[in-house]
Amino acid sequence: MATSENEDTAAGFGFAVAAYTLWGGLPIYLKLLEHLPAAEVVAHRVIWSVPVIAALIWVTGRTADLRVAFWSPAMLGMAALTSAFITVNWGVYVWAIANDRALDGALGYYINPLFSVFLGAVLLGERLSALKWAAVALAACAVVVLTVAQGSLPWPALVLTLSWGAYAFCKRRLPIGPNQGFFLEVAILSVPALGYLGWLAARGEGAFGGGADTAILMCAGVVTAVPLILYANGAKLLRLSTIGILQYIAPTLIMLVAVFVFGEPFGEARAIAFPMIWAALGLYTFAIFREAKPA
Repeated sequence: MATSENEDTAAGFGFAVAAYTLWGGLPIYLKLLEHLPAAEVVAHRVIWSVPVIAALIWVTGRTADLRVAFWSPAMLGMAALTSAFITVNWGVYVWAIANDRALDGALGYYINPLFSVFLGAVLLGERLSALKWAAVALAACAVVVLTVAQGSLPWPALVLTLSWGAYAFCKRRLPIGPNQGFFLEVAILSVPALGYLGWLAARGEGAFGGGADTAILMCAGVVTAVPLILYANGAKLLRLSTIGILQYIAPTLIMLVAVFVFGEPFGEARAIAFPMIWAALGLYTFAIFREAKPA
């Protein structure tokens, strides 16, 4: 059922919460593969996502959109660009989980909405309220606190923020539905992914081919595609402001998993920086609701 931009639906809420909850639990799945190279895990995420999203597009009768897309050089070019950004994002995230830096992953996804706001102001000329500028500045200060305390930039968090922000920015310019766009991305990526996995197999180094790793890797498509599909459907049935609030579910769950399941130390620097991020998100959330109220 269609909904206007100023209405929320129970179905949309359910889809979105399910998507963000699955994303929040993704580190547990990735931790099972921490002994494998990040590139190999990403390649399997790509390959096994293709049949899942292809089946959905077939069932929903959206194959005509793909035929148009494959004959459009401009659309293929934009899809190739978004594919590059999502590959970087996935690769760094898999690496972070395997190297006990899931908290950096949580930080990156906390900062992301504020970075998207900043991108909108710089690249699209969107006017930001004083509250939103304050939120962006506070998040930047939190990164400075972590950098000074740790002696180095929290680069996984920053790369995750930049890559996902760039992905979302370019995705808006891909004139095709989200499910079809995702299929285009994994279809493009499947070529180098198959080549890389074939190269590993020829060297006798690939994990696929037997044992528990094979079964876990074969689940990568469902684990990757299902949350994206749920999110795409939920976003259609919720107000943008509601989606803006619900997106904090994922990094919160990632943080809890990192601390209470993986046993990563929170530390004094994060005890200062994370509340600053939460305060920034509080300002941002208040600004969203204040701007949405007149509408």
